[in-house]
Amino acid sequence: MSGRRLWAMTRKEIHHILRDRITFFLVLLSPALMLVIMAYSLAVDIQNVPVAVLDQDRSALSRSFIQQITAGQDLDLRYYASGMDEIEDLLMRGSIKAAIVISPSFSSDLMSMRGVPIQIIIDGTEPSSGGFAADHIGLRTEEFINTILASRIQALDIDNIQPVDLRVRTWYNPSMKSEVSIIPGLVSMVMGFPALSVAMTLAREREHGTMEQLMATPISRPDLLVGKMIPYTLVGMVNVFLLTLLAMVFFNVPFNGNFPLFFALSVIFLFAIMALGILIGVFVSTQSAAVGLSFLVIFFPGFFLTGIFFPIVAMPELVRLESLFLPGTQYAIITRGAFLTGVGLEVLWPYAVMLVFLWGIFTVFAALFFKKRLA
Repeated sequence: MSGRRLWAMTRKEIHHILRDRITFFLVLLSPALMLVIMAYSLAVDIQNVPVAVLDQDRSALSRSFIQQITAGQDLDLRYYASGMDEIEDLLMRGSIKAAIVISPSFSSDLMSMRGVPIQIIIDGTEPSSGGFAADHIGLRTEEFINTILASRIQALDIDNIQPVDLRVRTWYNPSMKSEVSIIPGLVSMVMGFPALSVAMTLAREREHGTMEQLMATPISRPDLLVGKMIPYTLVGMVNVFLLTLLAMVFFNVPFNGNFPLFFALSVIFLFAIMALGILIGVFVSTQSAAVGLSFLVIFFPGFFLTGIFFPIVAMPELVRLESLFLPGTQYAIITRGAFLTGVGLEVLWPYAVMLVFLWGIFTVFAALFFKKRLA
């Protein structure tokens, strides 16, 4: 590998990035734009779920219970149903996502400590909203029962019985906001966009016939491949700063880790993902094919297999093994560790080592399969 030839190849690619507006947008601005779009589309906190109540008890205690479970913005009490037929009609028309049925013996059973006779009906066609309503109603019901039991125990003058005192403490994301947990993972996904450009640039050389000019030069395969990788890696480094700043300022995501360490690990990820982009570009001869294959190899697996939305431990063993060979899987753990938990190299070093390994494997395979000839 020659330093002079490597610099010539790097400079050629830098000029292309600055001259081509589409490429400039794709490598520099599209990651930030996609982070904003995906964050607003995917990081949604469910609120104002429409519900109905069928109160067959109609007592002061049941009214107090309804008032407590519907307080706040989580549930929106739309209807007081008169019977089960009306609830069924509301669910069929999609007017509500859940219904609460209070039995006629609600007050007497609760005060005599025989249980809480209520029923929750949810709309299974939209399980996210229905499940959220059921969880919220269950939690508020426990709080209501705890309050009633405490007053009953005090009235009965029983000193050796106390209601359950359950205290939940949430670490790293106390507000339980979805964007705080999702956005660090999304950073690892959108950082793969420059790799798409790397694959396209090799395909462009073949598609436009400029590979003939490169064939006439004494440039070697490593010079060509690494020279095309370096400019996009440099742009990716700029994106590390932009995306971190965007997450912290625009979405109020805390950054609890060491930024120099995070930046260094991000550079390793960039080299690994760029090497994967080069490997994709080696096997395609058109830019459209490069885009399609990049989405199949980088972005679709990055969405489903990196643990951003679905826990890796819940996946089948074969899929878990496949996810280990995705740079995005390792980097998603690094970004969440840097942003949320604030862990250091003593925790993140295995993922850094795996990224170095993937970088080497992808680079070796790209160099072996690349032939400096016309397609």
